[in-house]
Amino acid sequence: MKGFIKKIALFLAAAAVITSISGCSQSAQTAGSETASSAQSTTEQQSVSAKVSITNGKFTVNGKELWINGANTPWHKWNDFIGNMDEAFWDETFALLASDGINCTRIWINCNGEGVVRLKTTGAIMNINENHWSDLDKLFALAEKHKVYIMPTLLSFDHFKGDDISAKEWRLLVQSKENCDEFAEKYVKEFCKRYGEHEYLFGIDIMNEPDWVYENSECGQIPWENLCYLFGKCAAVIHETCSAPVTVGMAMIKYNSDKYNRDVLSDNRLQNAAGDDKPYIDFYSTHYYMWQKPHFGFPFEMTPEQFGLDTDKPCIIAETSNDDEEECGISLTEKYKMTYENGWNGLMVWMEPREKTEEETGWYRYDLTKTAVNAMRDMIPQKVDPLGVHGYTEKSE
Repeated sequence: MKGFIKKIALFLAAAAVITSISGCSQSAQTAGSETASSAQSTTEQQSVSAKVSITNGKFTVNGKELWINGANTPWHKWNDFIGNMDEAFWDETFALLASDGINCTRIWINCNGEGVVRLKTTGAIMNINENHWSDLDKLFALAEKHKVYIMPTLLSFDHFKGDDISAKEWRLLVQSKENCDEFAEKYVKEFCKRYGEHEYLFGIDIMNEPDWVYENSECGQIPWENLCYLFGKCAAVIHETCSAPVTVGMAMIKYNSDKYNRDVLSDNRLQNAAGDDKPYIDFYSTHYYMWQKPHFGFPFEMTPEQFGLDTDKPCIIAETSNDDEEECGISLTEKYKMTYENGWNGLMVWMEPREKTEEETGWYRYDLTKTAVNAMRDMIPQKVDPLGVHGYTEKSE
């Protein structure tokens, strides 16, 4: 009897060992399956392009609408990308923007002077500062790291402003077709070759507020025919070299619309100026400040079409104040929401750099910007982050 009981005990022990081994095997298979699934999901997410396209008058990413919940972080210490870039500062800035749902920032990569493009006394190109490219390599690497789009601005009215030699040379450049061609071929094309297909290049802003180059004597009062030739040649080179959308950041709707003076950026005008059928802009990026209201109305209460823009192309307000609530009668949060509800494709508030302190993030009244962009992130998370790379969608549900 004792022998029989001993055999039973041995049998039960063996069965328990087999069951344990089987359970471990199944657990390992399940864990392996989950790991493989997670790896596959990560690989699939990484393989989806973040490149911005334009579809039916909207910005899209991988077929999903992208609404520009944006801002301007135009410079840190002025002309930041000539070999003196403060990489730590820009790393912190991109991290800050990403944490608050800002999906695109406008940066002046060439503010004025000849730190980037050096000119001869005739306005012809002398050379390009190679350190510029090294700094931009770092800038675009940070954009990819934090998954925030950049809208680089290549030139500004500031290049033409004043009586110094550099301003005079820039005026000579824009008044010479040969010099404009050279700028487009030597600088703009090189930029496009290096960064034109970068995942986090949103679009290329050829010049900041050329209106003042045309209107103001201190900027030379250059005719639109000359300016539009430059824009046309640059736009053609961009379209020939890469897939990045093109715009020009106009100071006001006055020169962006046939409702007022004229749309100097219309396809016909750019093509006629350049003598080519390739020049065109892909989206409008007008600027708006309250001094314009008596002349052109209040765009936050209008659709882009009512404001005077050609709505066959996406339309954004690429500059506006973040601190004019008392003057305009609505909060910045309401500005963002009204812009979206009236069919604009994005809004980018203006923020100049400030000395960083415990109270200041380093950007003027970032507290106001943060409140507004947080509200948009929570209201339309799928359009602010269409690929879900920041997890805004999950946080808001």
